[in-house]
Amino acid sequence: MILTDEQQKMLDGVYGKGASLAMEVQVGIAKCFDAPRMVPIQKVHVSLSAQEADLWFASRLLSAGAVCRISPTVNPGYSVGTFASTLSDTAKTHMERVDQVYRALGATMTYCCTPYLYGNKPRKNEVCAFSETSATIFVNAVLGAKTNRESAASALCAAITGCVPEYGMLFEKNRFGTIAVEVDARLEKEGDFALLGMLGKKIGRGNPVFFGLPPSIPVESLIALGASLNVSGNYDIYAVPGVTPLVRDEKDAFGNKEPLRTVKITQKNLDDLRDKGHPVSGEKISFCILGCPHYTYSQVERVGGLLTKPAAVPIYILTSLEVIEEAEKNGLQDHLYRFGGKLIPHTCVDEVNCWHFLKGMLGVTDSPKAAYYMTSAGVTLTVQDVEQCIHEAIQGKVCE
Repeated sequence: MILTDEQQKMLDGVYGKGASLAMEVQVGIAKCFDAPRMVPIQKVHVSLSAQEADLWFASRLLSAGAVCRISPTVNPGYSVGTFASTLSDTAKTHMERVDQVYRALGATMTYCCTPYLYGNKPRKNEVCAFSETSATIFVNAVLGAKTNRESAASALCAAITGCVPEYGMLFEKNRFGTIAVEVDARLEKEGDFALLGMLGKKIGRGNPVFFGLPPSIPVESLIALGASLNVSGNYDIYAVPGVTPLVRDEKDAFGNKEPLRTVKITQKNLDDLRDKGHPVSGEKISFCILGCPHYTYSQVERVGGLLTKPAAVPIYILTSLEVIEEAEKNGLQDHLYRFGGKLIPHTCVDEVNCWHFLKGMLGVTDSPKAAYYMTSAGVTLTVQDVEQCIHEAIQGKVCE
């Protein structure tokens, strides 16, 4: 592989052991994918976690003198303040150490899984390094920028070196659609798009191009579609002709080639998935959890409009600090709190340390991704659209 003089200096340790280690990791990745060269990047997002391995790797880079050339935004860990009464002392200390190490490396501590909404938005065709499965697919599909599905480690190395190996989604030829997905179903709410994304096994491997979708789709629904696609399968990109920026029509979508196959999605497919594993009507629920991926202000505002009477169970709403600050300024946070809603910053449903107190309980969510992740904490979630979630939270039970 060909390195520039600057990249070779980094590898050789001219800029210190930390930069050399980061470049060494990237060269190893490049060899795995037969990448011909490294290319410069403009933006980075690291899927930080509070896992031991993540902290170990970041700490090793820091102790070797590494500093980020490009300050990355970071994924949620967990809010020590919010969960002060449920976190162990060890978990609190660990999360505080994660924060210290990443700050020292030069990261921007956003703790949000939708960074493209709040200050770290790649431009069309811009090369970047994003980890977090729901973020990478959004960057490629909806923004039209270019990123591979980086790991937390490889994205952090990219932030330190300012470049990535050129392979995969960075090549135009790999970004065309390969599967035609013909949808004959009602797609009216975010929950419908989330269910569509959960049909990854039916869609199969490749780059799906969806036909039959509405001509105008809210950003929240596009986020939901991508997030669910990477729960039910493994996708780097998708396209909706006339909606996503790289595709105007069918010819564009497949690069003047025929799709490898055509998949038909019916209303029955969505209804069967919606009904699968649904608990018995009348069964009590203990909580509602929303915000996986993190809720936008519009979504939080909608919950506020739906909460017209006190909820019988707690409603946990995961979102960014920017959204919480806006909700506080506009009085929305107080309204939610009065009716049982709690806005939670910096946190993911995947952090077992936070949610172990819900173990063995039944809850409701509008996110298939949340339902999938929280099984690791022994928590059972039934998936509904947000209107039904709030209705059931107010009733405290599963409703028809």
